[in-house]
Amino acid sequence: MLPVGMFILNDTKKEVHNMRLVVLSRDPKLYSTRRIVEAGEERGHSVVVMDHMKCYMSLEQGKPSIHYQGKEIGKIDGIIPRIGASVTFYGAAIVRQFEMMNVISANPSQAITRSRDKLRSMQLLAKAGLGMPLTAFANKTHNVDDLIRMVGGTPLVIKLLEGTQGIGVVLAETPKAAQSVIEAFHGLNANILIQEFIREAKGADIRAFVVNGHIVGAMKRQAREGEFRSNLHRGGSSQLINLTMKERYTALKAAKVLGLSVAGVDMLQSKRGPLIMEVNSSPGLEGIEKATGENIAGKIIEYMESHSGKKRMKDKVGA
Repeated sequence: MLPVGMFILNDTKKEVHNMRLVVLSRDPKLYSTRRIVEAGEERGHSVVVMDHMKCYMSLEQGKPSIHYQGKEIGKIDGIIPRIGASVTFYGAAIVRQFEMMNVISANPSQAITRSRDKLRSMQLLAKAGLGMPLTAFANKTHNVDDLIRMVGGTPLVIKLLEGTQGIGVVLAETPKAAQSVIEAFHGLNANILIQEFIREAKGADIRAFVVNGHIVGAMKRQAREGEFRSNLHRGGSSQLINLTMKERYTALKAAKVLGLSVAGVDMLQSKRGPLIMEVNSSPGLEGIEKATGENIAGKIIEYMESHSGKKRMKDKVGA
């Protein structure tokens, strides 16, 4: 991994690699971050990791810039955002500033914020005609009985809008339990979604990994015994799976609708076809690479190469 100084203005070191890439990540030791760096370097690129929360920007007229560790960041070719859900606002702002500096991004800032807003993303996916569990959203608890009916009754799933990795997800088995949980969340001024429970999924879901309009890997995640959440962070297991045509179509269209070039599309297998649970703009690589044996990080770097090549051609035409 190259030092941050490689990309600082006025640095005297000579750049000998094809592309200068920055991975925006808060922890260079994370599996996904390390793999992207390794994949980039294996293909001859210079790759550094920068903590986006430690970046800061200048909004000077006609001269947007970003500083890091007390110095202005010099010319780079592209960024690969690994923005955590808890820092979406600031992380997306940094990505947007790089875009203002004419730097390509693996995912556009607007697509990141769009996908992180679970309610907005589900509204867009529903409008596009993609399958998803019956979902309800309300600001108050005055009509809980009607909300429960809207999603087909109990059991049902209650989700915090801001939750990730299965945190803030509750299974309510009875109407009384559902009402108690909904009232408790609303009492804390928490925004929640109420969703249909897909019994036939049996605690399993599918993650399709999309890069540049192609599915580069897919796995089935199974919740551990006694748990309905299949997240690997919660002890779930994963295995390679071959997607059906309908599942492939759903995953690719979901990423396209949200404007994501790199995405993890989580789906449930149901009697009425694949149902989208979530579309992740910073999907983890460890589970999918181990389940599929595929070099997913390398696919992301290949996309950045293609993206950069198209940009250079466009710049030449416009020159």
